[in-house]
Amino acid sequence: MTNPKKLMRGIYLALALVLAAPLGISGTFIGVDAAQAQQAQLVSAVLFEGNTGFSDAQLLAMVNVGERSTYTEASLAADAESIRQAYVAKGYVGVTVTPRVEKSAQNGRALITFVVVEGQRTGIAAINFTGNNSINAGTLKSIIRTHETSLLSWLFRDDSYSEDQLQIDKALIEQYYMNHGYPDAQVTSAVGEFDASRNAYFVNFTISEGERYRFGEIGVETSIGGLNPDLLKGTIRTGKGGTYSLADLQRSQEDMAFEATAQGYAFADVRPRVDRDVANSTFNVTYLVDEGARVYVERINISGNTKTRDAIIRRELDFGEGDPFNRSMVQRGKTKIEGLGFFKTVSLDLQQGSAPDKVIINITVEEQSTGDYGITAGYDTNAGILGEVSITERNFLGRGQYVRAAVSASQDTQSFDFSFTEPRFMGLRISSGVDAYYRVNAETDANIYGTTAVGGQLRFGAPITTDLSGSVFVGLEQKTIEDQKGTLSDIVNDGETYDKAWVGYSLNYSTLDNSKRPTEGLYATFNQQYIGWDYNLIKTEAKARYFMPLMSDWNVIGSVKAQAGYIAAVDGGDVHPLEAFRGAGSLVRGFQSGGMGPKLDNTGELLGYTAYVAASAEIEFPIPILPETYGVRGAVWADAALIDGNGAVAGMGPIRAGSIDDNFKSSVGASLIWDSPFGPLRGDFAYVLNKATDDKTQVFSLTLQQLL
Repeated sequence: MTNPKKLMRGIYLALALVLAAPLGISGTFIGVDAAQAQQAQLVSAVLFEGNTGFSDAQLLAMVNVGERSTYTEASLAADAESIRQAYVAKGYVGVTVTPRVEKSAQNGRALITFVVVEGQRTGIAAINFTGNNSINAGTLKSIIRTHETSLLSWLFRDDSYSEDQLQIDKALIEQYYMNHGYPDAQVTSAVGEFDASRNAYFVNFTISEGERYRFGEIGVETSIGGLNPDLLKGTIRTGKGGTYSLADLQRSQEDMAFEATAQGYAFADVRPRVDRDVANSTFNVTYLVDEGARVYVERINISGNTKTRDAIIRRELDFGEGDPFNRSMVQRGKTKIEGLGFFKTVSLDLQQGSAPDKVIINITVEEQSTGDYGITAGYDTNAGILGEVSITERNFLGRGQYVRAAVSASQDTQSFDFSFTEPRFMGLRISSGVDAYYRVNAETDANIYGTTAVGGQLRFGAPITTDLSGSVFVGLEQKTIEDQKGTLSDIVNDGETYDKAWVGYSLNYSTLDNSKRPTEGLYATFNQQYIGWDYNLIKTEAKARYFMPLMSDWNVIGSVKAQAGYIAAVDGGDVHPLEAFRGAGSLVRGFQSGGMGPKLDNTGELLGYTAYVAASAEIEFPIPILPETYGVRGAVWADAALIDGNGAVAGMGPIRAGSIDDNFKSSVGASLIWDSPFGPLRGDFAYVLNKATDDKTQVFSLTLQQLL
C-alpha cells in the first residue's frame, strides 16, 4: 500500500512544478531547479548496502523515500539520519550512512542506495553505583534494564546504551528502594561516559538513600456507616513492624477499595494517611475510607495495542463505561494489565468528560514479545544425554491465550506435550484448558519393561480470593506395556494395556512478590483426585514453599519447602506399582530417577511407595566473582524424606530387603542456577547422607528450576 505521506508529498511537488511554469517562477525549488525536479526527483528503487544490524525491510520502514516517489537532497539527508539514529540506539555509535544517487540514462529516474558503514558495536564496560550503602551493586544491576557487556551480549544485544533507558533505570532503582524501606531514596545522577579507546560506555549512578523505615501502628477509619471494617482489615498487607514498602501500601489501598465495592459501596474512596515518626524510624498508617464524589466513567480509550485485542485489556478492569469511577479501582486495573506480561509499559491518563460528573480514561500500552522458545540439554547418569525443545506463546493471536508445545528426548525416553489455556472461558472469570501428551519409556537393562502412554485432560479454574484459586479437572490415559526381551516381569505382561480415568480438584495459594523469581511470600498447592477404570484409587498431595529475604541488601534469599502425599485403594486393596509414587530427585536430590523405594527381590522391578513426607531448606545467593547480568546464582541446601508402603499386585514375589532397610532419605549439596534465555536451569551437586542399600544415587543432575 502506498505511504500516504509520500503520496501527498508527490502531489504537492507536482502541483508546485505545474504552477511554476505559467507563473514564470525561476530559481531553485527545495534545493533543485524545476527542470531537475521533473526529471531527477522520481525514484525507481531504494537499496541498502553494508547493513547487518538491520534487515533491508527494517531500514525501508525507517525512511520516507520509496519506489515511485520523489526525493530531495534534504529528504535523503533526513532519511540517512533516521537510519543512523536507529543504529546508535542499537549500540553502533560510529556508524555512517551515506545516500548514493544513480540516475538512469533512459528515463531519468534515480536509483537510491543508502551505504551503511556500521563500524564496531559499542557496549557497556561497567555500571557503577555511588552512595548505595545498604543495597549492593549486584542487586541494583539485576533490577535495571541497562546491562554490562557479557559473554552472551553478541547474541542477545542487551548491552546497548540509551539515555532514555537510563531514565527508566533511575525510576526502577528508586522504586526498589521505596519498596525496601527507603521512602526518601533518590537517584541524583545517572550518566554515561563514552570511552573511545575501549569503544564502550561507563555508566554511573549516584544514589541518596535516606533513612530506613518500618511500618508502625496500622488502622482503618471509615465514615461509611454500613461498611464492615473487619473485612477491610483483612486486605491490609502493611503489618506492624514490617519493612516500609510503597508497593504494599498501594496494593492494600487497591484491595480495600475492591472490598468496599464488593460490599456495595462503589464510590468508596480509600486514602492512606501516613504519619512519619522520625524518632522511631516508623510510618504509622491509617486507611481512611470515605464516600467519594459521584463521578462516572464516560469512555475508556485504549491505544498502542497493535496485536492485543481491546477486549483482552478491558476485561482486566473491574469496571466499564458507565460504571462509577473509583481511583483505587483504576489503579488496580492498571496493575492487572501490567501483570498480563504482554506490555513493556502501561500508562494511564484521566481527562474531564462531557460533564463535570464524567471522566475519560486513556490507557496507552507498549507491546512486547510474548513468544518464547526453549532449548535445554543435559546429562543424567541414569537417562544419559537428554534435551527438550519447546515453543510458548502467552498471547496467542492477541487473544490472551496460552499455548505451549514441547518435544523432549533422552537415551531411553521420548515425549510430546501440548497445552492450551483460555483465561476467560465464555468471557467469565473462569479459565479453561486442555493438555495432551504422548510419552515413551523404552525397555532397557535398567527398565525391565517399557511403557507407551497417551493421555490428556480438561481443566477449569477460577479465583476464590485475591491469593487463592481453585480448579477441577478430568482426564483419560491408556498405557501399553512393552516387555520383549524375554525378562519375565512379576507385575505386567508384554502387550498389556492399562486404562485409567481421573477426576479431581486442586487449590493454589500464592503471596509471592514475583512468580518467576520470588524473594518473599508463600506458594502452596493441594491436589486430590480419584483414579478409576482399571483402578480404584484416591490420591492426595500437598506442597508448600516459603521464601524469605535473609540478607535483602545482598540479595540472599532463603526458602523452606514441605510436601506430603498419600495414595490408597478405595476398597482397601493394593495400589498397582504403575500408579504408586516413584519420585526420587523431586523429593531428595542426589537420587536417580526411580532410584529409591521398594523393589522385587527376584527381578529388581521398582514397586514405588504409597506415602511420603519430605522437607528441604535452601539458601540462594549471588556469586561475587560473576556479574549479576550473567544470571548465575549459587545455592546450598539440605533435603530429607520419609517414604512408606509399596505398590503391589497379586502373586508377585518377595520385596528385596536391601530396598527397604532404610526408608529415611537425606542429602546435602550445592547448586548453580542459571536464569538462561532458554529457561531457568539448575545443576545440583549432591551428597547422599541416608539411603537404603539398593537405592541408586548420583552426584550431579541438571533440571529445570521449579517453585515446588
